[in-house]
Amino acid sequence: MHLPVLALTFLVFPAAGLAVGLLPETVLSAELAAGVLFLTVLPSTVQSAIAFTSMARGNVAAAICSASFSTVLGVVLTPLLAVTLISHTGSGPGPGALPITPARIVDIALQLLVPFLAGQALRRWIADWLSRHRALTTLCDRGSILLVVYSAFSHGMTTGIWHRVPPPRLLLLAAICLALLGLVLFLADGTARLIRLPRADRVTAVFCGSNKSLASGLPMATVLFPPDRIGITVLPLMLYHTLQLVLCAYLARRWQPPPPAATTPETITSVIPTTTPTTTVPSKIDEGSSVKRSGRRGLAPSDRP
Repeated sequence: MHLPVLALTFLVFPAAGLAVGLLPETVLSAELAAGVLFLTVLPSTVQSAIAFTSMARGNVAAAICSASFSTVLGVVLTPLLAVTLISHTGSGPGPGALPITPARIVDIALQLLVPFLAGQALRRWIADWLSRHRALTTLCDRGSILLVVYSAFSHGMTTGIWHRVPPPRLLLLAAICLALLGLVLFLADGTARLIRLPRADRVTAVFCGSNKSLASGLPMATVLFPPDRIGITVLPLMLYHTLQLVLCAYLARRWQPPPPAATTPETITSVIPTTTPTTTVPSKIDEGSSVKRSGRRGLAPSDRP
């Protein structure tokens, strides 16, 4: 299951991003095309994929492994793919403007990989405490997603990207992001059915293969792109992340299996047969006649009148 998810994340998605880059610049500017391409090379998100898989009663353990593996690989693959593809298509800020240096790789690793490894190392001591406080961990999990979205849109407001992109082009960009999301959802579900994954693993493959991480994309964009281009570059990612939250939440609720039927007293009484034992009470006439017959049978022939 993990190989198809990784193939969707780092092969199929970038290929779709390259196809979007073929649109003329009058339709989609070079900056937005670079942003779409950067979106397609990002790893899968951890929080959203696990939350949606849990809502749909999928394989949560597999979702944790798949999303975590994608995040670890994304620390190395995403900068390499972003620099290579954006420079190759000419949609970047210019030749040599996105050099991949060891310092940038270390900076990305410090922001993304080190916190992940620290959490895995501390799991041995804090796992029991976290399992006893699921309400708090759920609040932090969902709250972190909201904070990432809020910070991204706030950064867009301060940099004025909403004034730089006219409404028709913004609607076109949202339609492109929606088409990318629908395409990958369809491919993930079709691939999972083709290799005959069970339902729980199919749900995991759909959500882990289609989600993109805004929490990973923002730090990487601040390291890879010039400061004046960060806002316009992450705009497709912000739109895609918002659409994936809405659409995947709907799918997760729709794919929830029906709850088991509750056993009510009416159900119990309808199952148990209501037959009552019948007792035959002899009448007085029958009782008297039976005594009289028994008495006559008990007399000797000489004693009979």
